[in-house]
Amino acid sequence: MPRLRTAATLLSFLLATACAAPRTSDTITRAAAQPGPQAGLPVIKRFTGSRPTPPTSANADIARDFLDLSFALEDGRALPVLTRFEGPITLRVTGAPAPTLDEDLAQLLARLREEAGISIHRTDRPGASITVEAITRNDINTYVPRAACFVAPNVGSLMEYRLTRRTSRVRWSRMRERRRIALFVPADASPQELRDCLHEELAQALGPLNDLYRLPDSVFNDDNMHTVLTGYDMLILRLYYDPALASGQTRAEVAARLPARLAALNPGGEDLPSRPLAPAPRDWIAATETSIAVASMPAERYRASVRALDIARSQGWTDHRRAFSHYILGTQLQVVAPGAARDHFLAANHYYGDRADTALHRAYVAAQLATGALERDRPREALSLVRPQLAVARRHENAALLSTLMLLQAEALERTGRPLRARQVRLDSLGWARYGFGPDWAVHAKAREIAALSPARSF
Repeated sequence: MPRLRTAATLLSFLLATACAAPRTSDTITRAAAQPGPQAGLPVIKRFTGSRPTPPTSANADIARDFLDLSFALEDGRALPVLTRFEGPITLRVTGAPAPTLDEDLAQLLARLREEAGISIHRTDRPGASITVEAITRNDINTYVPRAACFVAPNVGSLMEYRLTRRTSRVRWSRMRERRRIALFVPADASPQELRDCLHEELAQALGPLNDLYRLPDSVFNDDNMHTVLTGYDMLILRLYYDPALASGQTRAEVAARLPARLAALNPGGEDLPSRPLAPAPRDWIAATETSIAVASMPAERYRASVRALDIARSQGWTDHRRAFSHYILGTQLQVVAPGAARDHFLAANHYYGDRADTALHRAYVAAQLATGALERDRPREALSLVRPQLAVARRHENAALLSTLMLLQAEALERTGRPLRARQVRLDSLGWARYGFGPDWAVHAKAREIAALSPARSF
């Protein structure tokens, strides 16, 4: 099967995010949303600067993470050696890129140079180290169904991939050094979906090919809570391109070099206590992937959600993975059993705790709880849930989440007798929604969904 991410509804009908489906091949992808017609809305808003949170893990744990990320594929197959680009990296954009791609890509490349120390620059010349080809969703789905984007090694165009995709040439497991890689991104996606593709797929083109559910503050985690590269991710990539490491080194050789390099690059992590988490068992991963796979039937997703939570409990977990299992089961129940769903969202919030590396996760939970509060006609409770999370969504550059929280806030303000303020917040949210959800029909649909939480109003 191709390696792909399918679209799952992590904020139920309020906010769709991309999550993982089972993978057994070497194609790395991100999930797709649905296209639609356009209409008029306020000017699109976008984030102009990044404020990544520094990593909060002990260096001993980061070293273990680095090895597990770098020496295995997502289906569990081991990789014999480290592979990376050696020397300066060039990147070329081809195809029909969306208008927002240039600015988002420029910001990402600047971050990679500044935060990860990677020598990567854009070029217009053929033969670049990395080619980003913007094509249609239909073209992408011809090769990887339901994917929004994917990355492939040893090719420089879709035509080249078409000719070699069934050969060993495009297998990551056969590589010993990275020389040419292509990213295929959708020209007709929302700006945030396109940006998320750039962050995740370029990070995997440059660095780790694996994802680990145990990482709470990373895009290298199939819960897909994070959509832009975090401070943790940049440290991993900086390690990847540290002069002490090189393509062809074995796991043991890399392991011997990591402690000294981490001490130099992340001195704050030297004195932090180690909090090693046991690997997630394959049956929990399989159940979780089924529970969030858009291709699964609702009853199948529900059974898988229950199974995942049962496994999490049997493992004795009290970390973010237990929280995620509660969260997903809550999304399965909120229409048919809202009381039970609320209990699971509260449990998720409890297990996410108050740590800095799960702040974004709690913002997702808050959106669900605020939705329930509005449905129970408790707008003041909804306001108290939403307000602290607005800054979190901004800091993590998640326009889809930010606009959802603002629409919930506007609805709550309306119902507490502040219509003028509600109108201001709602109008402001739509600019962010244009970046987060893309087509104007999707923005209007999102606003209508949240307005429908109040039976007395229509949008």
